[in-house]
Amino acid sequence: MDMQTERLDPDDAGLTRATALLAGGACVAFPTETVYGLGADARRDDAVAGIYAAKERPARNPLIVHVPGLAAAATLAELPDAAHVLAAAFWPGPLTLVLPLRRGAGLSPLVTAGGDSVALRVPAAPVAQALLRRCGLPLAAPSANPSGRISPTTADHVLAGLAGRIAAVVDGGPCAVGLESTIVDLTGAPRLLRPGGIPAEALARVLDAPLDMAPVTDDTAPASPGLMASHYAPRARVRLNADSAAPGEVLLGFGPVPGATLNLSATGDLAEAAAGLFAALHRLDTGGTAGIAVSPIPDTGLGRAINDRLRRAAAPRAGAVLPR
Repeated sequence: MDMQTERLDPDDAGLTRATALLAGGACVAFPTETVYGLGADARRDDAVAGIYAAKERPARNPLIVHVPGLAAAATLAELPDAAHVLAAAFWPGPLTLVLPLRRGAGLSPLVTAGGDSVALRVPAAPVAQALLRRCGLPLAAPSANPSGRISPTTADHVLAGLAGRIAAVVDGGPCAVGLESTIVDLTGAPRLLRPGGIPAEALARVLDAPLDMAPVTDDTAPASPGLMASHYAPRARVRLNADSAAPGEVLLGFGPVPGATLNLSATGDLAEAAAGLFAALHRLDTGGTAGIAVSPIPDTGLGRAINDRLRRAAAPRAGAVLPR
């Protein structure tokens, strides 16, 4: 796979070009408020297959479908009462709902990995909304990076991993949230599948009902993206809950940590840390370091999502070789 990847501006001309590429079955990366997604027409087998090929993503790992609003979501999935409650509170925004797939929805079975549920999100980022409304397509869009690697929060991150593999990237600047969406399974009792840009505590308050928050890892048949044990990983080894860097390591700090190479938030602000996590990992991983030591981060609120990404980044990797 070798093509010229276009960098498009998020203006009328750029969105028109992106729409034409998507309509032709090509893969186009675009910014959401969480990370950059790699979009393709979720109804076309060939387009969705292009996502898996560009990312070298396991076919058993399903994709999130992005739509512009609740009405579009209702054409693809059955919406239980809890879906309406959460959508009213958090859509558009960094929340993905796993819902029963509607009969005749017309999605490629590659999107759902052959399952009977679909993960849907309504992004809030203006560029994402403009593209979805202009193209009129449900866009399957996992993070725009090689499978298993650090998620991209800038167009440069996308190009560093996927240049020559995708048709274009719409450069909308850095992503504001910086962590992928929170994923909630509503095919049964509400269950948190992946912590993300909306803290689980906020979801539970809105639902006014129990929310199963037990950590989920599934390498065999995941119900949604982001559940594989090793994910979001830099080339360097990652060591968690470190007080200092060992020889050959750099230190990614949080809070008032002396000697940190980079600090996610010197003041201990979890929102600041979440927004900068992937950018920091990208930056530290380009220096050829053998290891990245990470300071302890509170496991509450957005810290739960940060720690989820870090645990998966630090997980053992099959054959100790990362996907390219």
